[in-house]
Amino acid sequence: MRMNLIQKILAIAAGAIFPLLAHAGAVDQLHEFLKSTRTLKADFSQMLIGKNGRQPQQSSGTVAVSRPGKLRWAIEKPYPQLIVGDGEKIWIHDPELQQVTVRKAGQAIGGSPAALLAGSNDLERNFTLKEAGDADGLVWVEAIPKSGDSGFESVRLGFAGNDLKAMELHDSFGQTTLIRFSRLERNPTLPAGTFKFTPPAGTDVVGE
Repeated sequence: MRMNLIQKILAIAAGAIFPLLAHAGAVDQLHEFLKSTRTLKADFSQMLIGKNGRQPQQSSGTVAVSRPGKLRWAIEKPYPQLIVGDGEKIWIHDPELQQVTVRKAGQAIGGSPAALLAGSNDLERNFTLKEAGDADGLVWVEAIPKSGDSGFESVRLGFAGNDLKAMELHDSFGQTTLIRFSRLERNPTLPAGTFKFTPPAGTDVVGE
């Protein structure tokens, strides 16, 4: 379940670089947006809804992206968890387990929506993109992975004007993850250490 959560977080971080698709209504403008967006940061709230209808799990935190390939996804409440990608490796820190898992960026992201962070991928090669209509005051776009091992059935992105406001991730286990973004900024100046990670003393390091 923890690794399933990690895959979701990588997917969510990738989605944070989509924000003009619905407004433009054209893939060409999405590509242009990717070219013009260097960095991004936002706050988020997240709700995981299980297939069996159990009480939703809620969390919140911050996300930062620097293209190509760098990300920082920090869950702050209710239980801290941190993912840092420096372009070569993905560091996954679980303070509760006192464990850090390290994976090569290509292996960790693979064919998931987070592969879009690289910025050089042909979107249509990896995803089927289509308009998904209006709901909840937002315009929605659906991205369906073409790879059968991505772990996701679909990813929906909701926009208000040029701003990304929400995401819905539907995984292969029948679970839905709902994300709401706030205070989203495009091309902010990010501190140099944002995408660097050093395992805390006494933490077990597993992987690469």
